[in-house]
Amino acid sequence: MSETTHDGTVATTTPVSPDEGLTPARLAAKYGLSVSGARPSLVEYVRQLWGRRHFILAFSQAKLTAQYSQAKLGQLWQVATPLLNALVYFTIFGLILNAGRGMPKDVYIPFLVTGVFVFTFTQSSAMAGVRAISGNLGLVRALHFPRASLPISFALQQLQQLLASMIVLFAVAVGFGSYPTLSWLLIVPALALQFLFNMGLALIVARMGAKTPDLAQLMPFIMRTWMYASGVMFSIPIMLEDKPAWIADVLQWNPAAVYMDLMRFALIDGYGSENLPPHVWAAALGWAVLVAVGGFVYFWKAEERYGRG
Repeated sequence: MSETTHDGTVATTTPVSPDEGLTPARLAAKYGLSVSGARPSLVEYVRQLWGRRHFILAFSQAKLTAQYSQAKLGQLWQVATPLLNALVYFTIFGLILNAGRGMPKDVYIPFLVTGVFVFTFTQSSAMAGVRAISGNLGLVRALHFPRASLPISFALQQLQQLLASMIVLFAVAVGFGSYPTLSWLLIVPALALQFLFNMGLALIVARMGAKTPDLAQLMPFIMRTWMYASGVMFSIPIMLEDKPAWIADVLQWNPAAVYMDLMRFALIDGYGSENLPPHVWAAALGWAVLVAVGGFVYFWKAEERYGRG
């Protein structure tokens, strides 16, 4: 734009921009721009996760295959590791400390092996979940995808590992006189509920581990304390029969103990309903829904912060 001044010269003026005075937020809204990596709505986030379901499954399978790729026995360690743990616990707690008092050997041994296998499922999910973001920063920073895919895939990896070793758990149960009955069908809902719980737990510790990587160093101590408090090696009511009743109630209602009790009840003939806390299925469902939904929302709220800083 130009205009003639009083002395006959021509002066030029810069036209006023239609965007002048607009804040960055209004400019972005005007031109349909959005923040790169911004957190989507919860419904959209679920939709994105469903769209990545094949990636989640393939990633979990690849991690499972790679886990023992350098070992000569390979995938046999999926079974050997919990079995060796059970053997160590049986030697120390079963033979030396008599932690199986009140139970015959044909009940205590499958009781112990079931507890080790089931608790290892939860323990491994939490241990893998805490490093899901901090241990995969290259992937997180290089690609755009819902970050919840990582802890969910790690929980799925541990489920696949447990399912691969279930044949050994069945063999131990049968070897000590607990033959397949209709109660074995209860294994399916029990494992499904435990997987939901483990997935939520992995999401929670994944967000915490992303912010505080040192949490991964603390997790083994937390998990060991949880294991001893959950009755993996002993029956909580029998071991604490001379203690105040509320202590046994608190320990029996913790989620790890709940899922172990359900598996033991389903598998072991000599482990009847009298060993279970009241409304145990409602407790299992409540823990699964609370932790899975709560963990998912908790993780989603920090979606745009993962891999930054």
